[in-house]
Amino acid sequence: MNKLVGIILIAFFSLTAVQAQEFKFGVKGGLNKTFGGQITGIQSSSIYTGDTFNAEGEIGFHGGVWTQLSFGRFFIRPEVVYSKLESRFDFPNRPAIYNVDELSVPFLVGFNVWGPLDIYAGPAYKKVIDARMEGTEPLDNPPLIVVQNFPLSAQVGAKVEFGSFGLDVRYDRSLATEEAQTIDIVNSTYGINRATFDDARLHQVIVSLTIKLFDTENAGKRRRKGGSCYF
Repeated sequence: MNKLVGIILIAFFSLTAVQAQEFKFGVKGGLNKTFGGQITGIQSSSIYTGDTFNAEGEIGFHGGVWTQLSFGRFFIRPEVVYSKLESRFDFPNRPAIYNVDELSVPFLVGFNVWGPLDIYAGPAYKKVIDARMEGTEPLDNPPLIVVQNFPLSAQVGAKVEFGSFGLDVRYDRSLATEEAQTIDIVNSTYGINRATFDDARLHQVIVSLTIKLFDTENAGKRRRKGGSCYF
């Protein structure tokens, strides 16, 4: 499936690139706030908790590259982004951090509302690189957490651009379904023993600073003026 998605994206991008009225690309980076995640203790005896714990979102970061092909006021915007996500579970004795590293490939379709303001939406292909829960046994090599059973999320957002710089705010929601899995946490440290990770999915609010490195419209103007700078 990974190869099929890649082939489809490359083919579509190649076909539309030749029809675009304007092409530009750049880099992006910023912060992300996570939502979601639920763990329930397995109360095998009275000394173990059977409480349910909902994750508290932490601030992570991301960085990547983007391209944009414009067709009048409409555009498509493929991206490749690495993200570091964190959520915190406040267990009885001490909190534990749930860490997820992922590579995402959003494919967005947008519309220029007015001047520098654009809105957009689209799917994002997600590849989980690593996902581990702090305090799970064995401590020297914690088991991988299954974050998703379907590799797509949906994104919707808005962005503004002023010259070469822009601000992008979007919401990312996983399209995977809940998939319970059993984990073993160090009870003496965290106050919870065996537990069910009811929902390992993470949704995000993503805030990015974007920098445009090149665009065909300005490049043409610079060449006509005899310049060589693309900004």
